[in-house]
Amino acid sequence: MRRFPTNSHTILAPAKMYLLKTGKRIPVLIVMSLLLLSIGCADKDWRTASRESAGIAPNPAGTKEAVLQVYGARAWGWRGWFAIHTWIAAKRTGESSYTVYDVVGWRLKRGRSVLEIKRDIPDRYWYGAKPKVLKSLQGKKVDELIEAVDKAARAYPWKKTYKAFPGPNSNTFTAWVAMKVPALDLSLPFSAIGSGYVK
Repeated sequence: MRRFPTNSHTILAPAKMYLLKTGKRIPVLIVMSLLLLSIGCADKDWRTASRESAGIAPNPAGTKEAVLQVYGARAWGWRGWFAIHTWIAAKRTGESSYTVYDVVGWRLKRGRSVLEIKRDIPDRYWYGAKPKVLKSLQGKKVDELIEAVDKAARAYPWKKTYKAFPGPNSNTFTAWVAMKVPALDLSLPFSAIGSGYVK
């Protein structure tokens, strides 16, 4: 019985040589880089990755004023090398918990909307990746912004569609809200891939 090679160098060698001989070095580098990145992430399991609070958001129990924050964290797996996942968290004046606005593609597989609006921890690790605050607002006038953000989020037009690239994805959602609420004055970084889909 013939045995097939299991060594990754043996498997990739013919393809690599063919592409190098035809002068297509850039595709080889891209393929090899993606392969190495995916192998590097293979030992991680999203089911056991941290989803704890990063301790960034103001404690709602001790903060009476309204809080509105936009977060970004490295995307799961190899995508995290160049892309982030974004979401929005809000707490109205006097509330003792945050409402989190988030878009995740896997919800489609269960027949659900990709958009979820629920009471949750605002600054969770994104499956092991510590979030960073992209925008933070507090004070009396923030309640009005939260109302506008909530309205824009509920009007998000791609609730039943998700594509990692070019969108619509989680960054498309955050960009949509920013476009509909100009007073939010939010500019997403280049790594928020999919944010340009709204244009």
